[in-house]
Amino acid sequence: MEDKMKVKNFLELFNLSLPELGKMADEIRKKKCGELVTFVVDTNINYTNICASKCAFCAFYAREGGYVLSTDEIIEKISYAVDRGVTQVMLQGGMNPELGVEWFESLFKKIKSKFPDIHLHSLSPPEIVFLSEMERCSIAEILDRFRKAGLDSLPGGGAEILVDRIRKRISPRKCSADEWIEVMRTAHKLGMKTTATMMFGHVEDKKDIIEHLLRIRDLQNETEGFTAFIPWTYQPGNNKLSCEISEPAPFTHYLRVLAISRVVLDNIRNIQASWLTQGFDVSVLSLFFGANDFGGVMLEERVLKSTGKDVTSPGIKNIIKAIKSTGRPVAQRDTYYRILRRF
Repeated sequence: MEDKMKVKNFLELFNLSLPELGKMADEIRKKKCGELVTFVVDTNINYTNICASKCAFCAFYAREGGYVLSTDEIIEKISYAVDRGVTQVMLQGGMNPELGVEWFESLFKKIKSKFPDIHLHSLSPPEIVFLSEMERCSIAEILDRFRKAGLDSLPGGGAEILVDRIRKRISPRKCSADEWIEVMRTAHKLGMKTTATMMFGHVEDKKDIIEHLLRIRDLQNETEGFTAFIPWTYQPGNNKLSCEISEPAPFTHYLRVLAISRVVLDNIRNIQASWLTQGFDVSVLSLFFGANDFGGVMLEERVLKSTGKDVTSPGIKNIIKAIKSTGRPVAQRDTYYRILRRF
C-alpha cells in the first residue's frame, strides 16, 4: 500500500506545468549541489558489436559478422585518449558468447599495467548477468574477479526501464529488472560505486517511469552506492523499434522527466544531462531543470552513431563554454565526482 501511495503521489508531478516543475527541481539542485557544474573527460570504447540480446531499440549489434577489438587495438585507443587528457574509460559492447571472464580479466590487467591511473568505468549489469550464466558462477564472483583485475566502477547501462513488462517488449533476452538491481547491490557491497540510468521515451508510461525511479531510490537507501543518475531518451533509427516509434520524445518531455528524477531521487546527489542524445542547447537548459553535471567529453562513441545520429565529441573547450553561458562556475571532475580542475 505504501509503495502504491508513493507512485500515486509522484505521478502528480506530471500534472505540474513545466516551468513550475523546473523551478522545483532547480531549487533542490541548489540546496544539494550548489551552483558548480561538472564534467568528466572520458571515452567509450565499444569492444565488440556481437550481442546475443538483439534488443529492439539497438542499432549497434551486428546483424551478421561483427567485430571484436584486439587487446592491442584497445590499448592503442586508450593511449590516444590518455594523451588527450582522458581520465575515465568505458568499455561497453555486447553479450558476446565468445568472450568469457578470463578474456576480460586479462584485458583489465593489461590496461591497468600500462595505465595505472586510468579509471575503468566499464561493462554493465546485463553483461555481468550474461557472464555469470555462461560461466556458471555467481554475480559476486564475477564482480570480485573483475575488481581484482582492475575494474573500478560499473556504469548503469542496460537499465532501460526497470519494469519487466516493458523489458519483455524491448529487450526480452536481457536480464530482468530484479537481476539488474541485484548486480548493482552486489557491486555496492563489494565496495564498487556505480551509476544508474534510465532510457525512456518509447513504450513505457508515466507509472513505469516512477516505478523505475523508486527502485533506484530504494536501492540507494539500502547501499548508498550510486554516484549519479543519468536519464536519456530512446533514439530511433536503424533499429526494430523504429517501425513503431519513428520520432524521439520531444525535448520538453526529456526536461520534465529529468526534473522529476531530481525530485524523486532525493538521495542521489548528481543528476547528469545528456548532450549525447539531446544536443547542447537542451543540455544547457537541463542545468535549470535539476542537472548539476554535463556528462563526459566522450572522445569516442559508436552506439548512438549507429542510429544515424551525428555524434561528434564537442571537446573540453566547447563544454566549458556551454556551461559558462549559464553564468555558473564549471569544473572537471573524476568518476567519483572529486574536483580535478576549475575553469
